[in-house]
Amino acid sequence: MNTSSLALATAAAGSSSSRRSNCWKYEVFLSFRGEDTRTGFTDHLSIALRSAGITTVIDYKLKKGENIQREIDRQIEGSRIAVVVFSKSYAESRWCLRELSMIMRCREDQEGKVVYPIFYDVDPSKVRKQSGSIGEAFQKHERDEDPNEVEQWRKDLKASADLVGRNLETTADRREGEFIQKVVGDINGLRKTSDLKEAKHSVGIAFRVEEFSTKYLDVGGSHDVQIIGIWGMGGIGKTTLARTIYSTYHHSFHGQCYLEEVRSKKKNMVSLQEQLLRDILKWPDIKISSVAEGTKEIEKRLGSMKVLIVVDDINDADQLDELAIEHDSFGPGSRIILIARDEQVLNIQKVEKKYKAQTMTDEEALELLSWHAFGNHCPDKEYIELARGVVDYCGGLPLALKVVGRLLATKKSKSIWKSTLDKLRIIPHGKIHETLRLSYDGLSDDHVKGVFLDISHFFINWHGTHVMAILDSCSGFCVESEIKTIQDRCLLDFDSPKFRMHDLIRDMGREIVRAECAMEPGKRSRLWHHVDVTSMLRDESGTEAIRGLTLVLPEKSDEHPFRTKAFKKMRHLKFLQLNYVKLTGRYRHLSKELRVLLWQGFPLEVIPKDFDLRNLLLIDLSNSKLVRVWVDSDQLPKKLKFLYLDHSRNLTQLPDFSKLPHLESLGLNSCKSVSEGYHLLAQLKMLEYLDLRDCNITDDAIVASLRSLSSLCSLLLDGNGFHRLPILSGLSQLTSLYLNHCTSLEAIPDLPTSMHTLEANYCTELEIMPKLPEMSQMMDLRMKDCRKLKDIPNLDNFLCNMRTLHMEGCTSLTATFKENILLKWKGDVIGGLSLSVNDIPRRLPYVARADETVEIEVPTNFDYKGGLAVCIIYSSHNSDCTGSLCLHVVNRTQRTCFHIWPMVTTVTASHECYLWLGNLTNKKLNLKGGDRVRVLADFIETEDDHQIKVKKTGVRIVELEFVASDLIDVDYKLVPYESDEDTDEVQPCKRFKVI
Repeated sequence: MNTSSLALATAAAGSSSSRRSNCWKYEVFLSFRGEDTRTGFTDHLSIALRSAGITTVIDYKLKKGENIQREIDRQIEGSRIAVVVFSKSYAESRWCLRELSMIMRCREDQEGKVVYPIFYDVDPSKVRKQSGSIGEAFQKHERDEDPNEVEQWRKDLKASADLVGRNLETTADRREGEFIQKVVGDINGLRKTSDLKEAKHSVGIAFRVEEFSTKYLDVGGSHDVQIIGIWGMGGIGKTTLARTIYSTYHHSFHGQCYLEEVRSKKKNMVSLQEQLLRDILKWPDIKISSVAEGTKEIEKRLGSMKVLIVVDDINDADQLDELAIEHDSFGPGSRIILIARDEQVLNIQKVEKKYKAQTMTDEEALELLSWHAFGNHCPDKEYIELARGVVDYCGGLPLALKVVGRLLATKKSKSIWKSTLDKLRIIPHGKIHETLRLSYDGLSDDHVKGVFLDISHFFINWHGTHVMAILDSCSGFCVESEIKTIQDRCLLDFDSPKFRMHDLIRDMGREIVRAECAMEPGKRSRLWHHVDVTSMLRDESGTEAIRGLTLVLPEKSDEHPFRTKAFKKMRHLKFLQLNYVKLTGRYRHLSKELRVLLWQGFPLEVIPKDFDLRNLLLIDLSNSKLVRVWVDSDQLPKKLKFLYLDHSRNLTQLPDFSKLPHLESLGLNSCKSVSEGYHLLAQLKMLEYLDLRDCNITDDAIVASLRSLSSLCSLLLDGNGFHRLPILSGLSQLTSLYLNHCTSLEAIPDLPTSMHTLEANYCTELEIMPKLPEMSQMMDLRMKDCRKLKDIPNLDNFLCNMRTLHMEGCTSLTATFKENILLKWKGDVIGGLSLSVNDIPRRLPYVARADETVEIEVPTNFDYKGGLAVCIIYSSHNSDCTGSLCLHVVNRTQRTCFHIWPMVTTVTASHECYLWLGNLTNKKLNLKGGDRVRVLADFIETEDDHQIKVKKTGVRIVELEFVASDLIDVDYKLVPYESDEDTDEVQPCKRFKVI
């Protein structure tokens, strides 16, 4: 089936008991507009279907009338498949629309009913959106017909156009004979469809099927045997996707088999082997005596057959060996799809491609929820905000949206909706919990499970280096392997520097701990819920079982202080968070095993001397009342690696850092009152991160002492009052330096060659930059609105490796400097350049003005690896507005559409023109010779009266591969393709053909 015409996959039978099972009298019912296709296309299709032995019903000789209508209704009800031929004037006919409504009602009521749309000389998006001639027809109906009936016609037309079918425009080069043969092949496949039951409301599935089919499945393409993996967290829709792919493509293979729930059948491998052979060979009496015999039979019997096999929910690579899942076991052109929660199962040589299942978008999630909660594609008006809250809770997980939607469908008031959702946030729904828990139960041992539970309770959105150090200390050995195992099972996302976890996975972990002792919180291993923690501390019922505890109160809480004796029995407590909590009593009662202490708003002027800090690795006392940190004692945190005292505005004295030999990270942001101890910073030979933002630092020895920090990697000095920086070239490890809003800074004398990032935005007095040495590692330089800066000597010599250069608002830059930058900012470098310039560089030949779209046609003999260089000129009537640039790249040939967000910018001067020049990699766009491509740029998420406007857009094709392989900071979002009229109907186009 041609997936370029897909919208939403055909939803076959649901599992509801209210749907009727049927013994079909006919195989196909043909619905069409007689004036358009009766004597042509539909006649030829009818003959072809019958020639293929498919029992087909068509109303050639019927006349309109009440009895005829009843007869047609009976034929629709008695047909397994309804083929709807959409043509240009289909919607003009009340008869056709009523017939379509009957078909869609039967689809909802009858188990196994399939609706197959054909788009004959009509764009699917016009049918779906009811635009063009179809929209005009509905305007007439709204004047002449019952408005309720017309509204139902609209819903049915959209729903039917969202199903899997074929589009003549994009199939067989519009050759009707070949097109009809493909349709007959599809219908034959639907007749042979096995008992797979697809989701009733398959929201968003067609787009995923199209993406998977195009990039991974390659049916009809390569003759190689291909083994493809689909992986992702439980409940994300892996099985729904695989079932739809199987139902769509299985007729293109000589043999087919879908093996379900392989995890649960692990001990009965022989039965799986028998099913595989029976389904493909169509031999019902196959018997196998052992696993070894079954493996040999599969290799022997299927080696020459082109097969489609889906192995769903595997959790052990040995299962693949026993099912003979090898390239040599199957015939040319075979496709084997493996579905797993654990990516590690798929990290074997035989799997060529892996597809990670994605959560639903907010729009898709809201629609799916609405179908299950309201029986409609959108929520009832009074429930919209509540419905959005449910969508946020479910986090794009289809299983959760279905379960919660069905649960809430029975709740008839908004207050019950709200209370139900509040309860779910504390105690997850059993079906969701059990589905997600399968991944947890599959973890190899209690230690790995304990690491997962620690992260789910305390470390979400924490920096990975912090978490690893803490967990290593708690375990006594490196936990990197455990983290990787948890990540492979889709229980943790660690692609970014921070640990991230789906909210429902987090809730699953917390429910596991809650169930340890539901009625007595003090006997659980971890506590996070406000009510449980306050109750336990008031009752002083904590036990040695508790490993971690978090209590976050508002800054001006009226909660009465707790007694420190409440912690006396928590001898194994390692993680403690007490934001804005007050304690009374002796601090010696707190655990000596603490590794983490988070206490924002710490209420004392100094940490008590009897508080044993010796095993702490991380202390965060931001927003504290501290005047000094601690007094000398033998219980100081000599193992400490991370210390954060940010916004402690009363702090006047820093501690003796010689007592903290392992300190790696120090945060003193906005500690404006510190007057003593800065010289002690020089003792921190292991320090890698130092935050001194907004600390009232001026030109004195404080700044000079920074030169001694030989291990320093990141230095933050934003918002301070010094005029010059000390010589920093000796800091050979320094990679990031931040000087934003240092409005007195006049000169930067020199910089080390190790620099990756320099930010000095809004340094309005900055005039002198050093002659930069050869900085082969410099990637990001941001110096926005440095309005006195004229030049950066030697900058143009290392532009070739840079990723971003932002100097917009630097209005004193010499013309020669800007010309050199524009000339040497090469098109083969992925990145973004911003300057105060009012025209597109000449090397971008295809330029469109405001409200125009650039269209280019790539030469057919053009084979390149680079991508597109895109440049815009933008400005605003307002002097203070922020916008996010969105580039729309529409490939009209491949029918793909990307939304790309390369930057966020703030305009500080009205009517000033700025240039942005960046590159879009073809590793994402996948442009080919002959493609017709449109590029449109605009800014989003700005207030209407402050909007940033694009004045010009320029595009150039870059043939050579970019130096950088990917733009890691840029989001390339592939969105459903819509026809040109839908995507930019109000935009005039400026078209170019590349010669």
